[in-house]
Amino acid sequence: MTDTPDTPDSAESSSSDEGAVARRRYRHFRKVGYRPVAGGPAGSGGSPDPDEVDEVEEPAEETDSAEEAVEETDSAESAVEEAEAGSRRGTPEPGTPASQRTQGVRQGQVATATLPPPSPWQGPARYPTAGPAVVPAAPGVPFMPWWTPPVDPAPAKVMVVGLVAGLAAAFLAPPNNGIGWFLAGLFGVGAVLYYAGKPTVERALWLAGALAFLAMGFLRAAEWIFPLCVMASFLCGSIAMAGGKTVRGLIFGALGVGLGGLRSIPWVAKGLSRRGPIGIRPFISVGVALVLLLIFGSLLAGADQAFGKFLEGLVPDLDVGVYVRMGFFGVVAALGALGACYLVAAPPRINEDAEAKPGALRVKDYALPVGVLVVLFAGFVGTQLAVLFGGEKYVMETAGVTFAEYARSGFWQLLWVAILTLGVIAGVGHFAAKKTKQEQLWLRVLLGSLAVLTLVIVASALSRMWFYQQAYGWTVLRLLVSSCEVWLAVVYLMVIAGGISLRANWLPKAIIGTGTAFLLAVMVMNPERVVADYNVSRFEATQKIDTGYLSTLTEDAVPALVRLPEPQRFCALKWVRDRNVEQDWRDFNLARHNAKKSLESVPVTETTCESGYWGDR
Repeated sequence: MTDTPDTPDSAESSSSDEGAVARRRYRHFRKVGYRPVAGGPAGSGGSPDPDEVDEVEEPAEETDSAEEAVEETDSAESAVEEAEAGSRRGTPEPGTPASQRTQGVRQGQVATATLPPPSPWQGPARYPTAGPAVVPAAPGVPFMPWWTPPVDPAPAKVMVVGLVAGLAAAFLAPPNNGIGWFLAGLFGVGAVLYYAGKPTVERALWLAGALAFLAMGFLRAAEWIFPLCVMASFLCGSIAMAGGKTVRGLIFGALGVGLGGLRSIPWVAKGLSRRGPIGIRPFISVGVALVLLLIFGSLLAGADQAFGKFLEGLVPDLDVGVYVRMGFFGVVAALGALGACYLVAAPPRINEDAEAKPGALRVKDYALPVGVLVVLFAGFVGTQLAVLFGGEKYVMETAGVTFAEYARSGFWQLLWVAILTLGVIAGVGHFAAKKTKQEQLWLRVLLGSLAVLTLVIVASALSRMWFYQQAYGWTVLRLLVSSCEVWLAVVYLMVIAGGISLRANWLPKAIIGTGTAFLLAVMVMNPERVVADYNVSRFEATQKIDTGYLSTLTEDAVPALVRLPEPQRFCALKWVRDRNVEQDWRDFNLARHNAKKSLESVPVTETTCESGYWGDR
């Protein structure tokens, strides 16, 4: 092989490049071992030309790991290029140590070591194999790996949503129930939809339910109604944004907005940090606007008395407690809106469509416990049929109590029986084996019988409540628990329908949906008005009425109580006439407004009030 003459500088540069390649190749050999190379140049028999190898040096010490990784990459790339170009490789002479390397190679040739001949004293050479690719886990909460945070920081829309919802709740939500709550919810839902886009039909229905519950703040005056409505509104809004079909999904759906609000804090902080410092100009602009509003508002308020009163109604009396309340409402609403946006940006990946694991509970495991309950319930239902057909005379002869006492003593026990039996049916239905037709038949017969008998027990509890109210009249509590019993009856009908096919994936969401609908229907029905109407009608028929209890009702019952004659009317309305909880326009309530108008035209004569009922009812 003839070498091409070069200048001294060119030769020196070429030799230095070849030395660097040789060093990289040597380090690569120490990492991955030796590779067999198909023979050397023609006629060489796979061995290098002795003239081409100038000298053999001892291995140099390793450099640090970062430099070796880079050099290994370069070595791999150069090896591919040399293979494609058909470069000549040599083979070290037998007996050359594996750690030795060749140097002084002529230009255009690279001496490459090959696998040494096998030795009877050593096992086969081991070459490193490529292991499985390790993908770093996405950051997230350890106990919720299926809910990964969004990759991108929060956009500007999210900041606007949180700001609008927080300010609306801080300045519009009053301390009492009023129209301000509905307006704050309207702003919050609108802001969330501004970021989330057009909602689906299901999401729209849940959001409409959330606003409907908040609307009870200015449609109903009863103070006990509004906390229930606020909690139901939060539940509907959370399920609207988080979704859920199974039990696990619905539990997360009920808490999704709250958890999302907490997890959105670093997401929003990351978005704010990318936008840099806000600067002082926005604060100067807000300050100037407030100063102008104060100056010109004061002048206009002094110019017209009506306008001045209007401004006084807009500006609440601020003290430390008011500031704390406004801050609390604003922070909670802002976190709720940000949590809803977080759920849109990073929806949870709960695999609710996956098939459940086959149950391990065999027929002989649950047949006896469930069969005992079926026999027990059948005996109870038999006695209830005798009571229903025998009437009051049968009860007084067998139980030795009045019919009203009999009804009152058993209602709550039957309510708990219906609730606990629902848990038994759900547990057995989930864990029972359903592979063969025989197992499915046993499950349908046992759980179906238990559900049908419990449905009869629910009807018995409702009949007891009906007899009880005939003796003493309706109260709000009795109306609520009776509505709960009706809802339980609907739930058991759905359980029976789901048990026919043994596929009830729709059942958990149906239970939550019907429960929400029943609660909203009761609130729209105006329970205090219903109770007052029934008791007034009962008084007109029997001259029996409990004015002591009726006086505890709110303005919702006034349209019915004004029908009473004196002195019962005064005794029922004496606490309502002088009550005034409205401080400004945000506390406006339609029921309180209509009650005030009704009481203005009704004459009232003060008298001593005594209740017609004494003792425990």
